[in-house]
Order: sequence, then C-alpha cells, then structure tokens
Amino acid sequence: MLLAGHYQFENVCYDQNIPLSSPLKRITILDSLRGFALLGVIIIHILQRFGVGVGSYEEELLRFPALDEVMQWIGYNIVMGRFINIFALLFGLSFFIQMDRAAKKGIDFRGRFVWRMIILMVLGILCHSFYNVEIISVYAFFGLLMIPLYKVKKWVLLVLVSFLILGGPRLIQSINHNLKTATEKLDTEEPNNFKRPREIPEHIANPSFINSTKYNYQERFLGKLRYQFSYFGRGYITFSLFLFGFFLGRIRFFEKLDLQKKINLKIFGGLLLATILLIALKNVLPPQNFRVFFRADGVILSSALLFAKALDDVSLVISSGALTMGFILLYQSKRIGQYLEALSPYGRTGLSNYIIQGMLGCLLFSPWALGAIFNVLGAASLFFLGIIIYIVQAIMSKYWLKYFLYGPLEWLWRSLTYLEIQNFRKK
Repeated sequence: MLLAGHYQFENVCYDQNIPLSSPLKRITILDSLRGFALLGVIIIHILQRFGVGVGSYEEELLRFPALDEVMQWIGYNIVMGRFINIFALLFGLSFFIQMDRAAKKGIDFRGRFVWRMIILMVLGILCHSFYNVEIISVYAFFGLLMIPLYKVKKWVLLVLVSFLILGGPRLIQSINHNLKTATEKLDTEEPNNFKRPREIPEHIANPSFINSTKYNYQERFLGKLRYQFSYFGRGYITFSLFLFGFFLGRIRFFEKLDLQKKINLKIFGGLLLATILLIALKNVLPPQNFRVFFRADGVILSSALLFAKALDDVSLVISSGALTMGFILLYQSKRIGQYLEALSPYGRTGLSNYIIQGMLGCLLFSPWALGAIFNVLGAASLFFLGIIIYIVQAIMSKYWLKYFLYGPLEWLWRSLTYLEIQNFRKK
C-alpha cells in the first residue's frame, strides 16, 4: 500500500519508537494519482465487459451509434493500457517506500514483503474465479521479482527498463520461434487445413457460476499467462513500470515535486511532444495485426511486426508518463488541486475498490447473473455506467475513511502481513 500525506516525507514517521506495522502519514498526491488510475481501469474494463460478457444478444438497449463510436475510441485510444500503466508505476514506488521505511528503522523488510506478495497472489487467484481480467496475481509475481533487484545500481534499473519496454524478451522469443517455424515448414509435406467445428463452451451452453469459474481457471488463466509472457508481452511492460517506479523512489522524485514545478512542466511538455511524434510515426507506418501474437503457430513473425509492437509499447508508456505529469501539474495548481484531492480516499482504499469493481463486473455481465441485461448496452451507456460506479465508490470511500484507518481489504492484507490484528477503527 502506498504511502500518501502531502509532498514532503523525508521526516515522516521514522521515529525509532514507532512499530513498523503502525499507520503512517500519507503523501496524498500518490493516493489521488492511484484513484485517477483506477478511474481509467474501471472504464476500460467495463467497455470490455470485464472479460465475462459472452453470448450473442439480438436485443439492443440504450445504443447511440455516433456517441458509442466516440466512447469506444476514447476507451481504446486514450484509456486502454495507459491508466493501468500508472497503477503499475505506483506499485513499484510502493515497493521502494516500504523497503526504505523499514531500512531506516534498521529492519530488512524483504522476507515480510515475500509473505505480503504471497497473500496478494492468493487473493488474485481467488478473484480470477469471478473475472479473468484481474491483474493483482500478476502484480504479486512481479513484486517477488523486485526483491533481488532491491540493491542493484540505478543505471542497472534503467537498462532493464529500456530492455523490457523496447521488446527485448519478445525479440528473443520471436527469433527462437521463427527458427523453429522455418524448420517445421521444411519438414511438413502438406498442410492440414481441416478445422474441427467449434463447440459451444459449457459456461455459455449451461450458464452458472460454477461453470464460469471452471472456464476461468481451465481456459482463461492460461490465456492470461500467454498475454503477459508470450509474444504480446504485456507483462514485460508492467514489470518495466514496476522497476521505473522503484527507480523514481530511489531518486526521491516525489519528495521533490514541490521544489521543481518548472522542471515538472518541462517533463510534461517533453512527454507530450514525444507522444504526438510517436503517434504520427505509427500512423505513417503500414498497419500491423498484433493479434498474430496470440496465434503465432506456423507464422513467421516479421521484423516490421516486431518493430510496430515495440513502437506501440513505447508510445503507451510515454503517453502514460504524460498523463501522470499532467495530473501532477493540475494537482499542484491551487484551483484544480483541491478537486483532485477528492480522489485520495478512493486511492487509499484502492485494493478494496479494485476488487469490488471486478465483483460488480462479474454480476453485471456474466450470463448466469445480469448479463442478459447489461451485455446489450452500447459503449456510451457502459462508459457512463463505469463513471457512476466510480463516483459511488468514491463517496463510499470518503465516508468509510471517516471511521476506519484502512479499507476492508487493506486492513485484512495488513493484518495478514504482520500476522497480527491491526487497529481498524479510528479512535
């Protein structure tokens, strides 16, 4: 869980008499930024029907073709991949803050962090039974990978970040794949074009929670791993952002935000310009079908395809950075910052809100629940439904934190981390 309180935290909560498990003052810009990231997460997930919306429905409800097209474009060209990148960046920063706080008290937190990630992984795998687009189990795995990198030099972190963002793992996998594919084509006499008819999956033919859960574990979990670690390589981008968030913690970037407003503006301008140039370059190049990465058997992955995907990943990361710095600049302004501060309670209860989003998505779109109603909605209706859910959660988070120190799942996670019941209610 990220620290949050205003900008300065060099002298915050490092009293040697305060137990490591005691509540901390917070840097609220980080909580607000996390709340902002989760706004984008619910929007794109609801447009994707949380990965559980299935079946064909003849009926159409609340569809507005022109507005639907606009909202779909916003979702897939402005929101998708960018807000979740911010979420990943903050997770890496959280890792640094936890380790740094413990180190200043003379405590090695690495063993405790391993246990903390194991708890998170179990929670994520349980959530996968409801909705298969959950990412906290993947985050827990990457959290474990962060531990051996805790003491590496900063330049090593930047090299790893660059290697991952530029598609190094994909390039290595693709070279091996292409060599293997070329050999197999030489050894194959006649291609077999016979295709077996696709059977209707059991969770669609006989909708039930049990059948959906079986499908999520038996089929979609493997698909998630392929999406993260195979040729598409979404997981490598996530891990690179973990590492970069850790790097930002190491250089104390968020501690100096108030002292470098002009520098922040220059960073934002540079990222925005780079985003525009990368988009222009992508539009000049011939379009590539990235879906090939999901069914690459027997297909040679061309250098043009690999370059286009690397360019797309870099563009996503740079535009995520522009969004982050734009948010920081607005937060630092007196007129707008006070309104963005309202996102802080949502971010403080981010784990609880994220999982509640998924549980609601499961109920709204699953064929065994309310899928027959909500799957027929158009993109605009879904977009605004996501906004409504987010606002309701934000209000509930604000009132919850009037009486409690943590969100319910944050408290549970904290208690399990320290194997001790933590204070919950405010005194």
